[in-house]
Amino acid sequence: MVRKGPIPRLRSVSAKVSESFGSIEQKPEPYFVSENGEFVLYCGNAIELVSKLDIEASVDLIFADPPYFLSNGGITCKAGKMVSVNKGAWDRLDSVKLMHEFNRLWLQECRSVLQVNGSIWVSGTRHVIYSVGFAMQELGLKLLNEITWEKPNPPPNLSCRYFTHSTETILWAARDKKSKHKFNYKLMRIEAGDRQMKSVWRFTAPTGAEKECGSHPTQKPLALLERIIMATTDPGNLVVDPFVGSGTTGIAAVKLGRRFIGIDLDKDFLALAVKRYKQQIAQGLLL
Repeated sequence: MVRKGPIPRLRSVSAKVSESFGSIEQKPEPYFVSENGEFVLYCGNAIELVSKLDIEASVDLIFADPPYFLSNGGITCKAGKMVSVNKGAWDRLDSVKLMHEFNRLWLQECRSVLQVNGSIWVSGTRHVIYSVGFAMQELGLKLLNEITWEKPNPPPNLSCRYFTHSTETILWAARDKKSKHKFNYKLMRIEAGDRQMKSVWRFTAPTGAEKECGSHPTQKPLALLERIIMATTDPGNLVVDPFVGSGTTGIAAVKLGRRFIGIDLDKDFLALAVKRYKQQIAQGLLL
């Protein structure tokens, strides 16, 4: 596949990134394909896999919830109990420099498959979102909005030395400064009660029903992804998630009549995404 107008590849620590997040040597085979072909999952490293899929310049929307790199031996509160923040090897990295290189690499690959007017949303906490925003600027993406997702039911801060962490940031950016990005303004105005929708969104964490098949440590509420997809795509558009986790982006996309491709390194999470998808089909919630 010939790539149009490639961004110069970053080499400084890319070998270490590949070593940390896996490597793909040949054209990937799907991990799962739905009967209608609208929900497709791949197992692998998004940095190397995205360019090997036949989707160049055809993706309308990318939603990414990359690793926050919080697995540092700390603690948090979950269901009223003190628990470790460690999530796994995928959530650990050796340095800030390597973290930023990782963010530049996966954003670079994702940008290369966006259609000219496509856009990308990236969710994160303070630990990673500033690196993501800077990398977006370095790569020439056009920052459109900074959404604050407010959680009305956050876990308490056990150390009592900080304000309670009750928000996450979601950056919305267009492919480049010339992009005429999609924004369903009228629909969002209706959703906001016939007012312009603000950039602070209030959603509870994923419900018990959303975790019935299992859960992901950074799982997002379905309603949040539905709003993002409704706001910036049309039915039939292609949505991609390079860190698919429990599959929330895909469930929301197919529910709204979009096509979906998801990628993840962890087969356990991919299995969870498939389980959730099949459950939704069985319950008649997806076509």
